[in-house]
Amino acid sequence: MREPGPGDPPAHGSGDSMVRDFDLKTLVEVRHEVERFCGRWGLTDLALYRFVVAVNEITTNAVRHGGGSGRLHLWYDGERLHCRVTDRGPGLPDPLDPRPAPPESPNGRGLWLARQNVGRFTLHSDADGTTITLERALPA
Repeated sequence: MREPGPGDPPAHGSGDSMVRDFDLKTLVEVRHEVERFCGRWGLTDLALYRFVVAVNEITTNAVRHGGGSGRLHLWYDGERLHCRVTDRGPGLPDPLDPRPAPPESPNGRGLWLARQNVGRFTLHSDADGTTITLERALPA
């Protein structure tokens, strides 16, 4: 495991962070917790909705394609909200394709939609799993 670096979440237990393991049964509960956490730090209205949708897309993908479960770490650094989602799935075949799937496809829009709704989107995927970090600046 690598050493923590800039942009990494604070240690567990900080009042400025939230850590949750999730699976299919807890996706809705986690979505509501994310919404409350982000609202507490000043994200509101459409910005709140868009960030929560982005997080929900990534957690849903982790359940559907990343082994059935994952871990969410959400934190506030004083200026931005960050959300890191990790899973232990087989990795993504083409995670950087910037286009959404065609309308007739039942899958393939989650990553694209998440990218559209955050300020910064980073992704690491290999045979050991996928880690996606979403960032959103808070309003002044």
